Amino acid sequence: MRVLHVITSLNDGGAEAVLFRLVSHNPENMHEVICLTNESKYGALLRNIGVKVTTLDMPRGQLTVSGLLQLWRGVKCSSADVIQTWMYHADLLGGIVGKLAGVPVVWGIRSTTLNSKYSAGTTWIVRTCALLSRRLPARIVACANAALQVHGKLGYDLSRMAVIPNGYDLSRFAPDGEARVRLRSEWSVTEHIPVIGMVGRFDPYKDHSNLITALGLLKERGRYFKTVLVGMGIDEHNRDLVTQIQCAGLNDKVQLLGEQRDIPKIMSALDIHTLSSFAEAFPNVLAEAMACGTPCVATDVGDAAFIVRDTGWIVPPRDSNALANAIESALSAWQDREAWRCRQVRCRERIGSEFDIKAMVRRYCDIWVTVVNNEILQQ
Repeated sequence: MRVLHVITSLNDGGAEAVLFRLVSHNPENMHEVICLTNESKYGALLRNIGVKVTTLDMPRGQLTVSGLLQLWRGVKCSSADVIQTWMYHADLLGGIVGKLAGVPVVWGIRSTTLNSKYSAGTTWIVRTCALLSRRLPARIVACANAALQVHGKLGYDLSRMAVIPNGYDLSRFAPDGEARVRLRSEWSVTEHIPVIGMVGRFDPYKDHSNLITALGLLKERGRYFKTVLVGMGIDEHNRDLVTQIQCAGLNDKVQLLGEQRDIPKIMSALDIHTLSSFAEAFPNVLAEAMACGTPCVATDVGDAAFIVRDTGWIVPPRDSNALANAIESALSAWQDREAWRCRQVRCRERIGSEFDIKAMVRRYCDIWVTVVNNEILQQ
């Protein structure tokens, strides 16, 4: 099949990462990508594996006549059998253009909540998509059970919806002892000090202040630890974050690493991965950490509890005391090295059994085949 992907952005985000993994692990089909905005991180990575990428260069959250015309031409010239869209703006525009061009469209939903991080324009698009969900898409894929439930309540057509959890390549996301030794040496931390980490860009809904407050509480309790924070905007130039760390008295405890390319190596060097967000759908970082044998402490957002199950700790969002208590429990568990190694094995086994990349690719392909065959039958 010829599969045309229409995506809102190609930045360093969860939807973009899943698109890249899906395309790179599905050579049986021919893939092409149209991005509504600019190329950014994943545009270059997609080109490197031979995928045609077209950027419309529309300002984020805005439409341009030239961009819409390019989208129309791109769909018509692609000879696509099916269009797979990613995120709300792409769902709406890709759905409309696909309908006009006579190409079946599968929407992709990557969020579980409408909150203050969304602009009024995006909120309007979500509600418009809900109204059009019975007409534009042939199917709707949600990345998380929580996303399906939330969008059903918003008015999305549940009869067209399916859940496909994100999948992970366990040959890439795997424990790496050599990287662990090297990185911990760079961080000036020995094996006798537990390293707590969080991978995630600086964004309000990631709620880094929740984590900083929890770490401050742990320091007050006399706990020994090192913390590394990784992600776009997580560096010494972020005065807001630096000030929070200083105010919590954590200058000697927290290291800001900024954006890093080789996340599996980072995960392998951590002892505990945290997620402090107040809104997520399917948090990739939890599965990535667990695949590398790193247990997690996470807030109960999206499908976090479903991913972690009994391998880690789940706490309410926006509750720094609860987060501190859970991290403290994890630090205590870490001291029993034999039991901790068993927990690490269970983490990796959970991802391998439930979230393997091959299963994700197969489920997407099954949906694409179904909608293409239905289109042929209707013709």
